[in-house]
Amino acid sequence: MISKELFLSKLSNWGNAPQKFFRREVLPVLADLRLAIILLLAIAFFSISGTVIEQGQSVAFYQSNYPEHPALFGFLTWKFLLLLGLDHVYRTWWFLSILILFGSSLTACTFTRQFPALKAARRWKFYEEPQQFAKLALSAELETTTLTSLEQFLQQKNYRIFREGDKVYARKGIIGKVGPIIVHASMLVILAGAMWGSMTGFLGQEMVPSGQTFQVKNIMDAGPWAGPQIPKDWSVRVNRFWIDYTPEGAIDQFYSDLSVLDKTGHEVDRKTIHVNEPLRYRGVTFYQADWSLAAVRIRLNKSPVLQLPMAQLNTQGQGRIWGSWIPTKPDLSAGVSLLAKDLQGTMLVYGTDGKLLTTVRAGSAIEVNGVTLAIDEVVGSTGLQIKADPGIPIVYTGFGLLMLSVLMSYLSHSQIWALEKDGKLYIGGRTNRAQVIFEREVVEILDKLADLKNSGGTSSIGPASLASQN
Repeated sequence: MISKELFLSKLSNWGNAPQKFFRREVLPVLADLRLAIILLLAIAFFSISGTVIEQGQSVAFYQSNYPEHPALFGFLTWKFLLLLGLDHVYRTWWFLSILILFGSSLTACTFTRQFPALKAARRWKFYEEPQQFAKLALSAELETTTLTSLEQFLQQKNYRIFREGDKVYARKGIIGKVGPIIVHASMLVILAGAMWGSMTGFLGQEMVPSGQTFQVKNIMDAGPWAGPQIPKDWSVRVNRFWIDYTPEGAIDQFYSDLSVLDKTGHEVDRKTIHVNEPLRYRGVTFYQADWSLAAVRIRLNKSPVLQLPMAQLNTQGQGRIWGSWIPTKPDLSAGVSLLAKDLQGTMLVYGTDGKLLTTVRAGSAIEVNGVTLAIDEVVGSTGLQIKADPGIPIVYTGFGLLMLSVLMSYLSHSQIWALEKDGKLYIGGRTNRAQVIFEREVVEILDKLADLKNSGGTSSIGPASLASQN
């Protein structure tokens, strides 16, 4: 029979087997720099593809732009895009898996390399034999001086000093060892923010005529947890949309005067937006992205103002033109077509035979088919891009930490050892960067010790040999 002690020992070994396998097999692979580089390149490649390939469009859009015959590059068709999820790259399971694996690699590297390096840098040890100084990149041997004077000069250089009898260890710039750890932490924060934003954010578009109120309904792309971000208890009213033109007639800027309304219809916020100047409310951002012509307001003879819709015509890529048909008889047996290309330009009037009859501008009237046609106003529509990304504050925080940590990483971690033995003072040191500056600093300390001797100070210095090895 197996003894109780042997059974418990085997049970303990079985329980520790997964941990041993993880530490010996999995953890070294995750912490491998080559894996991190490969994952980073994969993230960059698929991020570029998500920028080049339009995201969140309809199936018809991809069928039109990525046909099967001929296939782009011989393989890139709409079926291929939809199969791999390249129409929503940043929310696919495989892209999120790459991000998680990259984050795991950073975490493994942090705990297996960066933390041990910091722990080793925080330990101090004294050199007890002169032979130990020969291994340092910078070392010197001085005649008859004391450690007390050396300590004073090291303090002036902001070194932290540890002394034990006739041995001294000094260091500074330990924060430079913390920098790489914060670099990894900031990258993890950026990854977490990007993943959170892709899962909880949404992107929508609305084309709204002036004077109308709307709620966000036309969602083009949304994460699986985006529901709480989509506005439900408030709406937006387009008070006015207008376009400023240059003297040459080109569009200079287009504006939308927007009001945010609560459930009771009261205005809680208002702003005039234009390109690069959006409206932000409760984590949702409204960008000025497009415009259109929605309707034309007319009067026939002495009739009330009639508002007729305008539709964009297919011009085969030859510009944007909107048109509307205006009846000139009560039985709709006759009428004219009205074409416009902007909010304040000249409108063209065509007859039923397709011939140009005349031109007219907003605020003027003409005679057509025996009636007076007065154009009161051309109503514009504002094209708004609506976006919510709760991960943006997290990503910005990560980038802030990243910039701070990069600056910290440039700080040199410098170490100096000293030993007083057999009437001689041995000094040596090393640094992880800025080698020339460190050498000058050590030489300056040695010169001060020499000056102290020549001025009759408490310590004296004789011939010194300075060895510097690259």
